[in-house]
Amino acid sequence: MGYFEMVKIAILTTLRSPATRRYPAAAAKCTPISRGRVTIDPARCISCGMCMKKCPTDAICVVKDEKTWSIDRLKCVVCNCCVEQCPVHCLTMETGYTPSMTVHEGVEVIQITYVKPERPPRKEPDSKADSGTQPE
Repeated sequence: MGYFEMVKIAILTTLRSPATRRYPAAAAKCTPISRGRVTIDPARCISCGMCMKKCPTDAICVVKDEKTWSIDRLKCVVCNCCVEQCPVHCLTMETGYTPSMTVHEGVEVIQITYVKPERPPRKEPDSKADSGTQPE
């Protein structure tokens, strides 16, 4: 019985089209929940380093003094941990098709352009509240 099952599967496989795509030649199917590659909005990044701490492969490096954010695309496993951890939501996942890498292009370094907003001036407290006396 096992022999006939195997022959049946072999014949049907040769008559049908392949079940997989020819990935580099044909683009992969993208859906709204597809993961593609990590992108950053440098104007929103506050250099907190949470993405670097959460990355399981150490693909992301944040240098606070130089205000740079860098990623090694070959180390990145597209796990989405950095995007979920970012407190200001400056990291996103692109869902577009990107061709496979055949040569290591090095680490991609991005200069962070975030400017910290100025704090509003403090209000002077009332002199009666500071003196500890109660109004009569």
